[in-house]
Amino acid sequence: MGKRKLASVQYVHHITPIEGADRIECVHVLGWKCVANKGQFRVGDCCVYMEADSFLPICEQFEFLRSSSYEKNELLGEGFRLRTMKFRGQISQGLVQPLSILPEGTYKIGDEVTELLGIRKWEVEERVTSSGTIIEEFPDGIPKTDELRVQSYPELIDEFKKINGYYISTKMDGTSVTMYRKDDHFGVCGRNFEYADDGKCAMWKYAHENGIPDRIKENNLSDLAIQGEFCGAGIQKNRLKLKKPEWYVFTMIDLKTHRRLSLAKMKELCGILNLKMVPVEEERDLFEYDSIEELLERAKGKYTSGMNKEGIVIRPLEPVYSRIVEGPLSMKVLNNDYLLKE
Repeated sequence: MGKRKLASVQYVHHITPIEGADRIECVHVLGWKCVANKGQFRVGDCCVYMEADSFLPICEQFEFLRSSSYEKNELLGEGFRLRTMKFRGQISQGLVQPLSILPEGTYKIGDEVTELLGIRKWEVEERVTSSGTIIEEFPDGIPKTDELRVQSYPELIDEFKKINGYYISTKMDGTSVTMYRKDDHFGVCGRNFEYADDGKCAMWKYAHENGIPDRIKENNLSDLAIQGEFCGAGIQKNRLKLKKPEWYVFTMIDLKTHRRLSLAKMKELCGILNLKMVPVEEERDLFEYDSIEELLERAKGKYTSGMNKEGIVIRPLEPVYSRIVEGPLSMKVLNNDYLLKE
């Protein structure tokens, strides 16, 4: 799948005032809204857009972020983390800067400048205590889970308009876990690594308690990867308020063809294997959402626990190749109410 561009050259397609603010205004880039100093940009200007969750290096040109964005962790060291913020009631997602922050050169719209600026994705290290003992890198041939956000790729809406049938599922707030069976090997992986079955790994414990390896074997389901969100106490902030961990399946992949299974097939296998699926909120033939604003409104809502849900994921009923994603068509829309609390 296409790697997420954390920083790229884009253009300002319009600018709107912020009520009651004299010094700042809202700059629109792609489908994002960013707060910037008044007069810093004009419509049509080229700019550098940096996404929320970018981790910017310590250097003179980003020093103005120190009071709001300085972070330090064991994995990444020191830097400035961009996150969703609110200024005078206006939500701001990411950072817009003039092209002058780039080294001398010629740049065009869409150019990726992530590495050029020394920007990395904000990540928190996986802890051995909660995850267990790492035995392997994430297996080859199984794609890692990461959806593109519609604001960065507004043209995904057009791709959804052309398909027959889509569904919207709830984005559960946890950590991505993949379980797979290839040949006679059953494996359990977190986002980046495969873990040993040594009694230390909560995800393996869940697999055994729920009889997942045995059921997969009994039903002759080899060459299958199952991906889901592992939720519970100690994972994120346990917004679902679960007393014991749960795993909510959102993708199944046939490892022979490397294709995702359809929603209908995934429901059928979850029934056979006694697995919980992510809640499906909507299933329709025609995609009738026309704008990012409509989708942001659609993404709002709460979990049954009463906490803000993380958002929604939208996919075709039958997998479709996407030119934009460079893989199966899919997109996520995060709930702004959730992002502001983060």
